[in-house]
Amino acid sequence: MVELKTDTSIEAMYEAGQVVARALTAVREAADVGVSLLELDELAHDVLRAAGATSPFLGYRPSFAATPFPAVLCASVNDAIVHGIPTGYRLRDGDLVSMDFGAELNGWVGDSAISFTVGTARPADVRLIETAERALAAGIEAAVVGNRIGDIAHAIGTVCRSAGYGIPDGFGGHGIGRHMHEDPGVPNEGRPGRGYPLRHGMAIAIEPMLIAGGGDGYHEAADGWTLRTNDGSRAAHAEHTVAITNAGPRVLTERR
Repeated sequence: MVELKTDTSIEAMYEAGQVVARALTAVREAADVGVSLLELDELAHDVLRAAGATSPFLGYRPSFAATPFPAVLCASVNDAIVHGIPTGYRLRDGDLVSMDFGAELNGWVGDSAISFTVGTARPADVRLIETAERALAAGIEAAVVGNRIGDIAHAIGTVCRSAGYGIPDGFGGHGIGRHMHEDPGVPNEGRPGRGYPLRHGMAIAIEPMLIAGGGDGYHEAADGWTLRTNDGSRAAHAEHTVAITNAGPRVLTERR
């Protein structure tokens, strides 16, 4: 069931979203050659504590997971697409890093992700990340009252496919609000004019995921969480929590 949020609830979601934005900004600024993923996870946790917020990631265990997620930050490096578990791995020059983070504040959740390079960037990685961001922007632009979920999916997929990138099958965005994952699902590829109609008060997480090699295949790593590309190529992930309003889409996790 899709819950329509009141304008007051959307404001509360914006406050949660700003905790997410601050954490991702702090993580990106701190990420450098030699910094460990565990150190970045602790930094993100510090932002939660300072805001009086909690993590919807920590301890999360969906049906597909053998164990609860053990961190507040998803840290996916190079060929890892999403759901990477922070470890003692220390970032290296040229790494492509995707960070996904959520916060729950006063009963409402925000969720966002960024991708960036550490040290000397490969031109191919820059193009991949820029395309992920363009796909996210296209999805947000399509998130207007009167459109349908398929319009968002089509906008994202068009950007990704036209650039020659793969899209992991079965993974995409989702509704969000009182819980991190709510109805409706928001695919990263689809047909325009199809799917659930967009209405004022809906809140969704839009999150394109791109595979550089052009294929859609992925596999689950031994940790039971991390999804890696089958061809070993790099991946990028971009995400924002967005409210559908009569005045247009409102990005609740915007970073300033």
